[in-house]
Amino acid sequence: MKTIYLIRHAESLANSGAKSLPDKDIPLSEQGQRQAQGIIPHLPPSQHVFTSEFVRTQQTAQPYLQHYQLTAQILPELNEFSYLPLSLIDGLNGEQRRPISQAYWQRANPLEKCGENTDSFAEFNQRIEHFLHKAKTLPDQSLCFTHGIWIALLVWRLLGFSANTSEDMRKFRQFQPHLPMPNTAIWRLNLTEKQSWQIQRLLSSSYYSIRQNS
Repeated sequence: MKTIYLIRHAESLANSGAKSLPDKDIPLSEQGQRQAQGIIPHLPPSQHVFTSEFVRTQQTAQPYLQHYQLTAQILPELNEFSYLPLSLIDGLNGEQRRPISQAYWQRANPLEKCGENTDSFAEFNQRIEHFLHKAKTLPDQSLCFTHGIWIALLVWRLLGFSANTSEDMRKFRQFQPHLPMPNTAIWRLNLTEKQSWQIQRLLSSSYYSIRQNS
């Protein structure tokens, strides 16, 4: 059985409500930097570390990489869902961004792209699909530093739900807040001998377990 660890990035400036920056360039907050240091003993030793193209995942992985004297590889399939262009939210803080984000999800158009350097929901869903194929070729015990909504859509897909229509998109958005996803959450993704995926969120005393529907 192959095991892959998925790690949500530590707290970013955006998570803390700071003003908008280009999505790929958003760094960790001071609290996030401390979280990134604290995650090291909770992860297994591995020679295979992957991050998204976004600074906040790379900074989250950096203390682990320094501890084990490793270099991470970029895996674009791990990239965040970027649906609001900077031109629309430039200079806005978290509270000011919220109604713009809510309006996007209320429209629930899987094909909508709001501007330059953004994804449609359909493209984001396809990225998850590509990862599931790519993951079968990754080394055992790989560590993948990624994003909260990315992990949430992966879990949604492994539960057997689709993400193709407006109704799918709305249902996913309703599901997402109920899935525990703090910064630096660690999930373990297992590929069984029958080539199906199982995912568990690792906790101190228990875990949240999901099996891929056949």
